[in-house]
Formats: sequence, structure tokens, C-alpha cells
Amino acid sequence: MPTQHYRAETYRAQRSLGYLLKRAHSLLADHLEPALAASGFTFTQWVVLMHLRDGIALNATVLCAQLRHDSGALTRVLDQLEARGLVQRERSREDRRSVELHLTELGSTTVEQLVPAVVKKFNSALSNFSRAELASLTSLLGKLITSLDASVRQAAPSGEPA
Repeated sequence: MPTQHYRAETYRAQRSLGYLLKRAHSLLADHLEPALAASGFTFTQWVVLMHLRDGIALNATVLCAQLRHDSGALTRVLDQLEARGLVQRERSREDRRSVELHLTELGSTTVEQLVPAVVKKFNSALSNFSRAELASLTSLLGKLITSLDASVRQAAPSGEPA
């Protein structure tokens, strides 16, 4: 039997992994937002641009799943980025029903110009961490993601993407 880290009779939301991760994410977004707003971007727009830059998600369906956004909200974000000349929609050559997303040259340049401000904010948020603590946190979060990803994929009905 796997290790039981929580018990129903002592479980409290404020000490749960889900609450702590979500709270950290929300506070990190709040911490980054002013630096992004100074350049005319929202946190969500930044995340979309980074997902496209790093190849994490290259279409709206995957972005919606990654960001836990509904398609209407994400479409508005993509419309805004496209209107600014940062993102381009293009029909897939392999599947004409699919629309791929790409950063334009201006989009790539813009992301690279925003990175230093974001890095500065990350470093500020992590100022109380040693290099070893950050390495450990990063490693543990990677381990958690790998474990959860495998669990979700195993639980997904056959033929359905997780």
C-alpha cells in the first residue's frame, strides 16, 4: 500500500497540496502582473506567449487544457494577441480542421524583451530560497507532475487524450 500522507480525520484545505499549489500560483501571478502590465500585457497573455515560444502548446485546444481556460476566454486572448501582431493562426498542413498558433517575429521579439522583467520578479519571489532549496523544489514539482501525468493518462478512457 502506498504511503498515506493525508488522513480524512485531520485533513485541512490550508495544508493540502492542491490549496498550497493553487495559492502559490495565484500569488505568483499577482507578483508578476505589475511588471507585465507596465508593458501592456496580462499574466494570461504572457503565459500564452511563453507556451508558444517554448512549444508547450501550439494550438488553442492544448492551450485551453494547459491553462484550464474555456475556449471563449482563450479565443479573446488570442484575438488580442493577434490584433497586436504577436500571434498568427495558421491552418495545419497535416489536418486542415486544426489551427496552429505561432509567434510572429514581433511576438518573438516582444517575449524576449519581457523575459528580463519576469526573471527579476521570479528572483524577487525566490529571494528567501537558497540555490539548493530552489533546485529541490523544482525537482520535487517535476516529480509530482510526472506522477500526476502518469496517473491522469492511466485513468483516461482509451483513445482520449489526457
